[in-house]
Amino acid sequence: MSTAHTAATGSALFESNITSLPRIHRGKVRDIYAVGDRHMLIVTTDRLSAFDVILSDPIPGKGAVLTALTEFWMQRFSKLLPNQMAPEMRLEDWLTPAELEQCRGRAVIVRKLKALPIECVARGYLIGSGWKDYQKTGAVCGIALPPGLRIADRLPEPIFTPADKAPVGQHDENIDYAEVERRIGADLAAQLRDTTLRIYQEAAGFALARGIIIADTKFEFGVDEAGTLHLIDEVLTPDSSRFWPADTYRPGISPPSFDKQIVRDYLETLSWNKQAPAPPLPDSVAQHTGDQYRLAQRLLMS
Repeated sequence: MSTAHTAATGSALFESNITSLPRIHRGKVRDIYAVGDRHMLIVTTDRLSAFDVILSDPIPGKGAVLTALTEFWMQRFSKLLPNQMAPEMRLEDWLTPAELEQCRGRAVIVRKLKALPIECVARGYLIGSGWKDYQKTGAVCGIALPPGLRIADRLPEPIFTPADKAPVGQHDENIDYAEVERRIGADLAAQLRDTTLRIYQEAAGFALARGIIIADTKFEFGVDEAGTLHLIDEVLTPDSSRFWPADTYRPGISPPSFDKQIVRDYLETLSWNKQAPAPPLPDSVAQHTGDQYRLAQRLLMS
C-alpha cells in the first residue's frame, strides 16, 4: 500500500500505489510496473538504502531529485550511447489523475531492456569499500595501487571496479575484471569498462566546474534485442555516487558530502550489525540529507 511519512520538509512517498498497472518489482528505492509488453513505469520513491538495507524512514523529496538528475545526465550522454528513456510514452495515457499526482516529478516510462548483472563502478578517489580493500591488500578489485595513499586521496587515474549486483536485502560484493569477462564475455566487459570510465571522466569534469567532486559512482547497463548497450536505472545521483564539496576537500579525512554518506556516517556511530531492520533515522539527519541532495541538484543543473 502507499505509505506517506511527514518530516520537516513535507510529505514523503515511501511506497507507490498504482493499481492501473501490474507491479513487477520493488527495489531498494524504485517501484516498477509493466506498461504493456515493451515498457515499464519506474516510480522513484523517497526510500533510502544504506549498507544495502532499506531504512524505515524516507527522505522527503529525494525521489524527485533522483529522477531529475537521471534525466539530465541521460540526455547529456545520449550522443555517446542510447538509454532506456521512452519520451514518446506519456504518463497521462496510462495512469489515473490520482496516480499522476502521486507520481508527479518522480516517475518515467522506459523501454524494457535486458539488464546486465554487473554494478559498473568508477572510482576517482580512494574511499568507502575501495579504501577498506586498499588497507587490506594494497589493491581495489585486483587493481594494484601505489603504496602510502590516504583516505580520500585522488587516484592516479580513475579505475573500473565492478561489483556483483545483489538481490534486495543482500550486500553487493566487489568482483575483479576477470570475473566480469567470465560472466558476460570479453567484448561486452570491455565495452562496460570503457563506457563507464568515459562517462565518469566527462561527468567529473563537468561537476568540478560547478563545485562538486564526484569521488565515485556506479552505473547500470542493459541491452536490447540486437545486443546494443543502453544506459539504464539511475545516473550520477547522490544515491549512486559520492559527491563532495570541492571547496572544502582535503585528503586524509572522510570529506563532507552531498550524498547519503551523511546517513552512513550517522549509522556508523550506532551499534548496528548492518542487517535489517535498520535503526530509525532522526528527523534532523533526514532533513539535512534532503537539503544536501537538493543543493547538489541545483549546482549541477543550474
